[in-house]
Amino acid sequence: MPKKTALVVAPGRGTYNKDELGYLKRHHSDKKDLIAMADKYRQGKGQTTISDLDGADAFALKEHTRGDNASPLIYTCAYADFLSIDRDKFDIVAVTGNSMGWYIALGCGGALDEHNTLDVINTMGTWMQESLIGGQLIYTCVDENWVMIDGKRDELNTLIDKINEMDGCDCYLSIDLGGMIVFGGNDKALKELEKSLDVMQERFPFRLVNHAAFHTPLQQPISQKALDHFNPSMFRRAQHPLIDGRGHIWSPYSTDPSDICDYTFGHQVVAPYDFTSAIQVGMKEFAPDCVICLGPGTTLGGAIAQSLIQIKWMDMHSKDDFIKQQKSAPILYSMGMDDQRKLVA
Repeated sequence: MPKKTALVVAPGRGTYNKDELGYLKRHHSDKKDLIAMADKYRQGKGQTTISDLDGADAFALKEHTRGDNASPLIYTCAYADFLSIDRDKFDIVAVTGNSMGWYIALGCGGALDEHNTLDVINTMGTWMQESLIGGQLIYTCVDENWVMIDGKRDELNTLIDKINEMDGCDCYLSIDLGGMIVFGGNDKALKELEKSLDVMQERFPFRLVNHAAFHTPLQQPISQKALDHFNPSMFRRAQHPLIDGRGHIWSPYSTDPSDICDYTFGHQVVAPYDFTSAIQVGMKEFAPDCVICLGPGTTLGGAIAQSLIQIKWMDMHSKDDFIKQQKSAPILYSMGMDDQRKLVA
């Protein structure tokens, strides 16, 4: 049976929650070397080990969602999932990720080795937690059937301009997430935004817990700190093409270490992350048979599907079309879902 070609997607923050507690223990008892490496690194920093976080008796929102804990925990789960993909069934044609998932993608794609990937993720997560500059709020631009609402994006852009005219308010587009928009800003701006938005689908808008204003100019101090700290020499030739948060493709054969370092700790930190474009470019340029979304969690599935619907991939125009496609010939495998995981791992 011929292999399926696959675009691999790495998750970002907010994907390890109560239901994911024990993820490594359940799925990756065979990844002892990876987990031991992560634990040893964390012990050296005086931080709670990955094993202790994953093996806790109960999920603690205050502890498990902190940037210095959540980031390396999610990386370890996601990278272990990546190593579990059955290479006899799937040929990986490109790797991308959402937000922090870009760092994970660098590891999965081979541009960083395991230790350097963990170091980048743990360091950036720790710095973000220590500074916790601003926050994030998420809203939708699609209806319940994942069809774009005419004029909604323009309406939101106008609202952001209005809020930024208010004294002491800084608000920006943080992540373009399929049919959703993640805004980043200071607390005053996000409060103004939240009270100005109509409630949609009984859950939007909502603030993301323990999230800073990622991918906005407010993170300039963190960006500069990272550019001063990390050396381009840590990057190496990737094994798979990488698609970043602009939809730009980094080829294994034409990637300069200084350029990818500058993007990773410069633009990627302070400018909007276009996850929608990353998915759409991956599909158009590599035409994979399927998308494999690494765990933990299942929160990216909707955003990936919405990104495909926007370009009418496989003639999908709505959530109903996507569900029909999944039932007849799945195009998306989420490793955070047990029934889909066994088809991939």
